[in-house]
Amino acid sequence: MPAILILLVFVAGLLISIPISSVIGLVSVMPSVFDSTFQASVTYVIQAMVSGVNSFPLLAIPMFILSGIIMARGGVSKKLFDVFAFFLGKLPGGMPCAVIITCLFYGAISGSAPATVAAVGSMTIPVLLNLGYKKEFAAATVVVAGGLGVIIPPSIPMVLYGMASGASVGDMFTAGIVPGLMIAGILMLYAITYSIRKGEDREKINQEIGSLRAKGFVQIFKEGFWALLSPVIILGSIYGGIASPTEAAVISVFYALFISICLYRTLKPSDIPAILRETVKTYAPLLFILATASAMAKIMALMRIPDMISEAVTGTFTTKIAILLVINAILLLVGMVMDTSPAILLLTPILLPIVQLVGMDEIHFGIMMIVNLAIGFVTPPMGVNLFVASSLTKIPLMRLAKFAVPYVVLFLVALALLAVFPQISLCLL
Repeated sequence: MPAILILLVFVAGLLISIPISSVIGLVSVMPSVFDSTFQASVTYVIQAMVSGVNSFPLLAIPMFILSGIIMARGGVSKKLFDVFAFFLGKLPGGMPCAVIITCLFYGAISGSAPATVAAVGSMTIPVLLNLGYKKEFAAATVVVAGGLGVIIPPSIPMVLYGMASGASVGDMFTAGIVPGLMIAGILMLYAITYSIRKGEDREKINQEIGSLRAKGFVQIFKEGFWALLSPVIILGSIYGGIASPTEAAVISVFYALFISICLYRTLKPSDIPAILRETVKTYAPLLFILATASAMAKIMALMRIPDMISEAVTGTFTTKIAILLVINAILLLVGMVMDTSPAILLLTPILLPIVQLVGMDEIHFGIMMIVNLAIGFVTPPMGVNLFVASSLTKIPLMRLAKFAVPYVVLFLVALALLAVFPQISLCLL
């Protein structure tokens, strides 16, 4: 069966809004249905789906999802925000910067961009509105900063990339630290510039910060300490050789339960069944996507689709810069129309051999891919972060996307720097 026909069916399925997992499953069985001599039968596809999710590293994903939901229900984002607002609030653009840093830290807890937007946005957007900031600016800040959740470790897409490429998940986590901090810094520069240019209601801001400072540094730090310690424990256990990423994810769940129930007392044991149900509802669709994407990756390998694409790209474009531009354009386009998880599992086997031919490190490529797809979280038509923030604020999606444009442009600048200078990603390895 021609590979181009599979591609056309896949694109058509996405355009008419068939669920992504169903589209992937359909194109995975098409070769054997239309060609009885094809070596992969329907039974093979089912076996590939099961074996694809029978993976110890993948167990980290539901654990990070569970940990993130516990932290969200436990009000951890508010305690993080109070700490950063205490220090930054009186500076020009300090409150939006506190939101961005909160997204950065919460992303290091949840590993998910939409979860970061939901948890941080539901708490910080009303605060910024009360302080006089424009509603669209407040929402756009959270939408774009929420993308840091997949760049700063631990990150669910990094786990998936490790599974698809064979790269070390721990190395991916390490490589994401500097890019995540760099992008956060760039976003904060825009927030400061915007706040100075548009003006701020300093009276309201001083009143808000005054109420925080009335509590005193010791009290604010005491309330936020255990939340701040969460990413330290997760990443410290990995880098210290105490636990694998999967084991660290389990540690994060027990730690989240401990601080939410015993220390902050924002959760009760009776809340746990509802949290578990929400985790299952969140992970079950993703699990089916992972299964079908794993099967499709094997079918593509049997059909030599990665080899054909690699030969086409390297035969058409001869310089490293040209190849990187083409690959980044592909990733940006895919990020606009496809969720991160299937995009990583499907594109990694295709694109990784191409970049390795031009001497690109697999870890560097992984970070570049994830940053590309993080931009897809805030670009229509599939910008998940936009949908989450739009539902929180009732701002029309396209209007919200318009206000996010300056942030997205800066994200693209950061992406260009990451692509050209691999040292940014690899300096800690």
